[in-house]
Amino acid sequence: MIQAVMFRSLWQYRGFVWGSVLREFNGKYRESLFGAFWAVAGPLTMIVIYTVVFAQLMRPTLPGHESTPFAFSIYLCAGVIAWNLFAEMLGRLNNVFLESGNLIKKANFPRICLPIIVILSAFINFSILLGIYLLFLAIIGHWPGWTILAAIPLLVLQLLFTMGLGVALGTLNVFFRDVGQITGVVLQFWFWLTPIVYTLQALPEGARAVMRFNPLLSLIGAWQTVFLDRDWPDFASLLPLAMLTLLMLWLGAWLFLGRVGELVDEL
Repeated sequence: MIQAVMFRSLWQYRGFVWGSVLREFNGKYRESLFGAFWAVAGPLTMIVIYTVVFAQLMRPTLPGHESTPFAFSIYLCAGVIAWNLFAEMLGRLNNVFLESGNLIKKANFPRICLPIIVILSAFINFSILLGIYLLFLAIIGHWPGWTILAAIPLLVLQLLFTMGLGVALGTLNVFFRDVGQITGVVLQFWFWLTPIVYTLQALPEGARAVMRFNPLLSLIGAWQTVFLDRDWPDFASLLPLAMLTLLMLWLGAWLFLGRVGELVDEL
């Protein structure tokens, strides 16, 4: 019942949500000379740097992909793009209620709109980066084909997991401000504990066993399988993350709905 009310409220305020997303995107580049060009320039620069520095200068090899010149670039960029979406969403959701304190105090609207605005904004940035990456794959002749459709359930799973975790942390951060600081530190360690700039096979057996507790291990690996191997990922390996996602969504909803009435007083 409560979920139905939330969805109905979001639909009623869809104009507010979408308008906020557009204002945020335009606001980033309104005063710049080249405008929205910078939305493309940043991601393009990242892909070029990773391709040239890691793939061409360092020349690492991936087992089974020795004949693919850009194999490590494909592997690396797939992981980085997925991670950037996760880190941007989680980082912003962590502070979404604190940063919107004045708006919450002055305007009457469903507070759930704020996390949705963050998610949509991050999704736009992700789409730009993914589009450039797909263009890169097409240019080097490594288009994933129909397996690209596997990106849809991967993206949905990642968005839901991050939303649940982010809303839970964002709500807690209003009442316990140390949560925001801790999250930033954890994200830095989390990146390097996820096989993105290295492969899982390159680690000792003991380290690999510890890595199994990383909830993003199977998800990032699935993204890399789709784009590097051009194959369907092992969806069964994502079941633990799917179960954890349901738990995070429940926890986020429980914390948010239980404390939403106290947000104004704390802010």
